[in-house]
Amino acid sequence: MLEPSPQSPNYLIPPLLLPPPPPPSPLPSPPLEPPPPSPTPTKPNPSNPFLSLISKRPSLRVTSEFDSDTRVFFHKVSCKLFDNLAKLKLSFINNNKRKISEPQLALTSKYLSIHYDPEEQNALIKSSFDVGPMLHFKSSHDVKAQQGEVAMIANLADPSYAVEVSSPIPYVGLPKATIRFPMGEVTLEEREEEEVLRTLSINGILKGPILNGLCAAHYIDKELKLRYSYKDGAMSFIPSILLPSNALSFAFKRRFSPSDKLSYWYNLDSNYWSAVYKHTYDKDFKFKAGYDSEVRLGWASIWVGDENGKAKTAPMKMKVQFMLQVPQDDIKSSALMFRVKKRWDIL
Repeated sequence: MLEPSPQSPNYLIPPLLLPPPPPPSPLPSPPLEPPPPSPTPTKPNPSNPFLSLISKRPSLRVTSEFDSDTRVFFHKVSCKLFDNLAKLKLSFINNNKRKISEPQLALTSKYLSIHYDPEEQNALIKSSFDVGPMLHFKSSHDVKAQQGEVAMIANLADPSYAVEVSSPIPYVGLPKATIRFPMGEVTLEEREEEEVLRTLSINGILKGPILNGLCAAHYIDKELKLRYSYKDGAMSFIPSILLPSNALSFAFKRRFSPSDKLSYWYNLDSNYWSAVYKHTYDKDFKFKAGYDSEVRLGWASIWVGDENGKAKTAPMKMKVQFMLQVPQDDIKSSALMFRVKKRWDIL
């Protein structure tokens, strides 16, 4: 068997040559100075909540309303302060002679509100806060009249049950007590009548379902008003009677479609009646027409913008109402009136 011969260099392949040594590196240059840090915008310190509240720019709202019947402008300027913790509002009336009258200044918050009348140089202060999870306190004070009222409201375990005790300031007689429960409320109050000593009066409201409807009894100032309300998807019938005068009246409402509704009221004691027809095109456009026999007046109105809503929810934040009034006895004295309300968000 042949033995392997020792390996010998292969002269057919040239030997690998080592790369030449790198040239000597130059002398190290002195290190460059780092550029100065760019200035960063200052931000309110989140650890200081007071600085974050006062650094936010308050939002400013201006609302103007014009009534062609009275020919006066009503202006309201309001802004929210301290990250919506408080609201400052200034309102005044401007007549056709550019005279400002009835200015009112108000500062309101969750727990405290101050209403100031510059013409009367009087302030009305109201406060309201929770004493505990089931006890609420509220008070009001008229600075100029030196009168006010304090009240404590206690909510029981069931939110539909509550007891409220209030007393005027300065203290006169027994406090007023109101008991609320799911079927209504009862109020006990001491009153002073002419030539009669102070007596305890009882007022109350009771309501409950009867015959597929809702029956309510209102007892106020020795008068009892009984009211029954029946409603279904398309019709409402609401009779009522006032005792002891036996004044009987009823209301009838009929909805012909989701956009058409007719309402009719009749008083059997005076034979006065009124009727109103309403057609709603959409949320922001409504037409109404009616007649009132007591004042012998017919009328029609058009609403642009939600009738019961605010100007901020209307298109272009503006509400417009046009009304035509036609007296039955003097048609020539018919009048066309309008009312415009506009809101501007400045900031």
